[in-house]
Amino acid sequence: MDIVERFLKYVSFCTTSDENTGMTPSTPGQMEFARYLADELKGIGLTNVSLDSNGYIMATLESNQPSEVSSQMPVLGFIAHMDTSPDASGKHVKASIVKAEERDYIDARYAGQDVIVTDTTTLLGADDKAGIAEIVTAMEYLIQHPEIKHGKVRIGFTPDEEIGQGADHFDVKAFGADFAYTMDGGAIGELEFENFNAAACKIKVHGLNVHPGYGYHKMVNSMRIAYQLAVMLPRWETPEHTQGYEGFYHLVGMNGTVEETTLSYIIRDHDRARFESRKRELEHLVRKVNREFGEGTVEIDIRDQYYNMREKIEPVMYIIDLAKEAMTAVGVTPNVKPIRGGTDGARLSFEGLPCPNIFAGGENFHSRYEYLPIKSLEAAKDVILEIVKRVK
Repeated sequence: MDIVERFLKYVSFCTTSDENTGMTPSTPGQMEFARYLADELKGIGLTNVSLDSNGYIMATLESNQPSEVSSQMPVLGFIAHMDTSPDASGKHVKASIVKAEERDYIDARYAGQDVIVTDTTTLLGADDKAGIAEIVTAMEYLIQHPEIKHGKVRIGFTPDEEIGQGADHFDVKAFGADFAYTMDGGAIGELEFENFNAAACKIKVHGLNVHPGYGYHKMVNSMRIAYQLAVMLPRWETPEHTQGYEGFYHLVGMNGTVEETTLSYIIRDHDRARFESRKRELEHLVRKVNREFGEGTVEIDIRDQYYNMREKIEPVMYIIDLAKEAMTAVGVTPNVKPIRGGTDGARLSFEGLPCPNIFAGGENFHSRYEYLPIKSLEAAKDVILEIVKRVK
């Protein structure tokens, strides 16, 4: 199947994840897509195709080298995630192919190229269905061209990456790769082995509601206390005011009444010490507010999500060199940069599977203005093929 046709089929599945369901996968559409993918992988000739009850898919491209050669080669892996971000709807995606100049939100560097877009009522889902399409198409090509000699390759597709749970039930031992790449980066050429340290924070503020006409020295408005706490954080340390290696506090949700208000934050920083400091600062502010309004007025729960993979990749930098060489060989200029986010690879690296991130080719991820240049989609597939060829 053509890679564009394959991608357009994939985005027809609604796989928006949802952190509030308490299930894995968190939404039924992900399992529906997983079943489709498992059947497809069997159909193109991959072996050991498995789909577990949590929606994780694994499969094998067997080595076509002599056994004495294959046994000495490392096992390579490629990983992508099936879910799309809850930041924008992923249901009833209406995708079309246009020239870059036809949409004013497409970067000028793609001038003249064919680009896949939506009607802007939903996101596209290139994050990360482009990655899945690139991996599957590359595996199909290798099966159809046995003259290309290669070692064993493992592929894995995960649910719920967008809500920080993609690696929760990933069995690294069963995957059996020596190292892997997530195909989950953005624009063409991106190669990433540094990511944020990340935590999620829930703050619950308790109030007391009485008739407003008789609220003097009685009413405790939880929304006003929550607002007071929120503005105590540095206003410039937010996503809209930071870039590069700069970290932030990001208020991602607020829901409240006089009686109770909940604030949801994500905390991000590339530097581990500053990351820990940010968590301590939030806890300090909560204690400060409680001193003013009474102990127990505000509760805080902070949960670490993942850490910067750099410390796990630096001892095996040859896998970064391998990716750079593969990109250069297919005419892509490597752009090594830190991820202002995270991938499944961050957690997997800490579980013993070094796993840097390679571009999937899309732009404006998590947005109704997401788009995917077709040349970038094809280039990512070519990079996968070149890496497979170069692993010795």
